[in-house]
Amino acid sequence: MTFLLHHVDHWVKNLKLPGSKANIFYREAGSDTAPVMLLLHGFPSSSHQYRNLIPILAPKYHGFSYTSNALAGVILEFLEILSIKKYSVFIFDYGSPVGLRLALKNPDAVQSQIRELWTSNNDPAVRSKLAASLLSLEATKWQYEEGTTGLVAPESYALDYALLQRPGQTEIQLDLFLDYQTNLKLYPQFHEYFRTSQVPLLAAWGRHDQIFIPAGAEAFKQDLPKAEVHLLDAGHFAVETDTAEIGALILDFLARNGI
Repeated sequence: MTFLLHHVDHWVKNLKLPGSKANIFYREAGSDTAPVMLLLHGFPSSSHQYRNLIPILAPKYHGFSYTSNALAGVILEFLEILSIKKYSVFIFDYGSPVGLRLALKNPDAVQSQIRELWTSNNDPAVRSKLAASLLSLEATKWQYEEGTTGLVAPESYALDYALLQRPGQTEIQLDLFLDYQTNLKLYPQFHEYFRTSQVPLLAAWGRHDQIFIPAGAEAFKQDLPKAEVHLLDAGHFAVETDTAEIGALILDFLARNGI
């Protein structure tokens, strides 16, 4: 598929949050009066992950302690300062537990959901092994290239790996890996939220994703019978290789749901 990106002005900004003291770097595009699409990235990427998706959505949508709870708190404060009361949320990888926590804390704010385990007791030997295997350039590149026959822009995984080399990043990422176990305790609440809210949900998922397998996408239908699941001929970073198709699915989905 050939897709020509329209020229869309977007800005990179920094915002200091007075409550959590977090310094947020974000990308913003679109009209201030348009509905909001919140794009939450995953490991080990940054907002750079959505650099090609933003121009597709921007003409219609306004883009605005290392634990999932802490990150959700930062995002809630971020949204409050920007006076964002209603939004659709695109969740991916690390962004999934953060986005679902946003829904639990303020379910009326979420107009729709879109998405694309550690069992040790924080053993130092396990942390060392994970650091060597999961935070390497080879592992970062594999996440982008596994499951896809398409070309992957090398700057994507090169940038992610460069950011992982910053001082303190190894311990930060390992802390977030460890914190993933807290999500299991919240699963009953996540399921109850879906059953109660019946929030419109679109799952655009890589059919060949070896990290989050397709069965995870189909499972949404247990609580949300009307959930729309699209399995793409892609791997984990489907948004990197199948940007145009995912963008078209999102625009159609939100339009049909009046968002």
